[in-house]
Amino acid sequence: MSNPATLSTNVALDAVKTDITLDGPHGPRPKPFFTPRRIILYSILFVACLYYLFPLYVMITTSFKTMPEIRFGNIFAPPIEFTGEAWSKAWSSACTGLTCQGLSPGFWNSIKILIPSVIISTAVAAVNGYGLVNWKFKGSEIFFAVLIFGSFIPYQVMLYPLVMLTREMGIFGTIPAVIMVHTIFGMPILTLLFRNYFASLPPELFKAARVDGAGFWRIFFEVMLPMSLPIVVVALILQVTGIWNDFLFGVVFAGTQNLPMTVQLNNIVNSAQGTPEYNVNMAATMLTGLVPLIVYFVSGRLFVRGVAAGAVKG
Repeated sequence: MSNPATLSTNVALDAVKTDITLDGPHGPRPKPFFTPRRIILYSILFVACLYYLFPLYVMITTSFKTMPEIRFGNIFAPPIEFTGEAWSKAWSSACTGLTCQGLSPGFWNSIKILIPSVIISTAVAAVNGYGLVNWKFKGSEIFFAVLIFGSFIPYQVMLYPLVMLTREMGIFGTIPAVIMVHTIFGMPILTLLFRNYFASLPPELFKAARVDGAGFWRIFFEVMLPMSLPIVVVALILQVTGIWNDFLFGVVFAGTQNLPMTVQLNNIVNSAQGTPEYNVNMAATMLTGLVPLIVYFVSGRLFVRGVAAGAVKG
């Protein structure tokens, strides 16, 4: 004799199977991949990619062409005679006026400007943001407002006062002058990034460290800084990109012997001697943009993480 419980269970299962067979599968239908909204979105993204990739493609292909091929060929055609002479000349022997040393002196000048500027501005901004969040003092909000106000002041407005200041300090026309200017103008936005990131961290971490007797610097180096890798990467990418691509401060404050790579590039492209060598100009442009491109592609994922983790939170 069969068990009544087992019999009722089998009957229920048969009823469910019959219902599924008669009515078909239940639940929402899967959405098609090519919806009108998705088609419009991907079309816009595709056009945007072409907008940026076509100039890059032209720059790369032109830099590997010879001058006769550039003059009489199609600008979009790949190089027939592949050569890297333009890259070599752009680096070591392209002329800027009476000097024919290429971009190499400007590259090393840019490195001398970049590394101290990035380190100093990022370190000071991290301490500022940490102090504004966890060690509030009287007038800290006013100090923060004034600091943020400085990020909206156009650079050109501050040029003449900074020229006078660096002249009085005796560093005008030197690399330390450019480093100081980049540090000053990078401070407001970096302080905002670090301040918002530290504000998004759990305050219990700071309180627990204080209960254990840790002070200002110990909490910063042992608690806050190890958790700040994403926002540090954000700050580094912003500073590396901004400082490396800068032209204005380099041409004003560096002096003729310390011109950065962007100024050297401008001098090569706008040189009035002889026939313009477009392949050399394109190669020089690519060489100048390699450093920020490499930095972004290496740490781009951390950049997105840093922004999502609190760089835009307040």
